[in-house]
Amino acid sequence: MQVSSASFVRPEVHGHRGCRGLYPENTLPAFLHAVQLGVDVLELDVVLSADGQVVVSHEPWMNSIICLAPRQQPIPADEQHQHNLFRMSYASIRTYDCGRLRHPAYPNQRSQPAVKPLLRDVVAATTMLARQLGRAPVHFSVEVKSTPAGDNLFHPGPAAFAQAVLTELQTLELVPRTTLLCFDDRILQQCRQLLPALPLCLLVEDDIPFAEHVQRLGFLPEVYGPRHDLVTPELVAQAAAGNVRLVPWTVNEVQDMRRLLVLGVAGITTDYPDRLLALLPENAH
Repeated sequence: MQVSSASFVRPEVHGHRGCRGLYPENTLPAFLHAVQLGVDVLELDVVLSADGQVVVSHEPWMNSIICLAPRQQPIPADEQHQHNLFRMSYASIRTYDCGRLRHPAYPNQRSQPAVKPLLRDVVAATTMLARQLGRAPVHFSVEVKSTPAGDNLFHPGPAAFAQAVLTELQTLELVPRTTLLCFDDRILQQCRQLLPALPLCLLVEDDIPFAEHVQRLGFLPEVYGPRHDLVTPELVAQAAAGNVRLVPWTVNEVQDMRRLLVLGVAGITTDYPDRLLALLPENAH
């Protein structure tokens, strides 16, 4: 059952890690399928390899739940941090398989062999597919995976990390269709200084008030990305008052999607973009 079209403002559909509920996360198969489904935005995570490549991966190590070492060897959970992408060349990273193991939390995921791709390869493949489908290229929500504890261990410090990612976005001519996301205020502060034209999203997973988060950040971001259960009518009103777009994550249950559609958020990030797309009035039959 779709949402009524009366006075309805269509949100952007953001495919989380491509479409994690359907295909292995942050892999080319997931991104390509999300484009075929019709998402507006591809959400993905980036880290850096030892040779400075911008690699699409949620963790800066090989997650033992979803990755296999070379020759299809399992990775013990207590050893996964030793498979540190920041200490590996991209040629070495490509020898791991992060698509064959089905994530236990996503039983309908279609597993298939897949490597952690470079951001540039994701952009090239999805742009080509959109062209073949006669559609405009999708936009990107690029999350930089940074924490103070990870500085110079799993990633560079914030200044160098931000510069590396921004340089790649500029090289790929991706800035006009990208929003950069981060939980780490330091990355967003660096990006605002280095490339003021790039829209930024502050990701939030706590119940600290909106105004306090903005005060800590030091400026009003273009997008505010709270965990979906933190979205209230009050937060929607606060964001609207500041002309800040609200894009909650990660919304997988239809009842939660419906609630957020009624509240009128600007976008919804989901592992199941097929479920969200089916709710939109444009897909009513």
